[in-house]
Amino acid sequence: MTSAQEMVNVRYMVDDVQAAIDFYTGHLGFGLRFSAAPAFADVSRGNLRLLLAGPDSSAGRPMPDGRKPGPGGWNRIHFIVPDIAAEVARLRAEGVCFRNDIVTGPGGKQILVEDPAGNVVELFEPAATSPPSR
Repeated sequence: MTSAQEMVNVRYMVDDVQAAIDFYTGHLGFGLRFSAAPAFADVSRGNLRLLLAGPDSSAGRPMPDGRKPGPGGWNRIHFIVPDIAAEVARLRAEGVCFRNDIVTGPGGKQILVEDPAGNVVELFEPAATSPPSR
């Protein structure tokens, strides 16, 4: 097991904690570490620990100015895949939603997947001569 110091921790706000658990464990290979659904869950994949915070979690409380944290946005976790076309075909067959189609740039190919709350996960296939992550 990876030590706490070796983990990369990311928090995503989600509308439905159980739907997020099902998405990350069912489609993207995460394991469930802890669940306090419907408020919170902790899933991991390798050295990534993803904290799924629902509206009733402490992370969902309003800020002093009244703004409420919510899901969505454009920040994202990024996974390198060896064959993006095959991965997209698999996920589409499983009913996963995408924000766009595969785009190709100088560093490789990428596509944006949405979790059930609208948070983004980027799948990236590096070009043959690019560094492993861009």
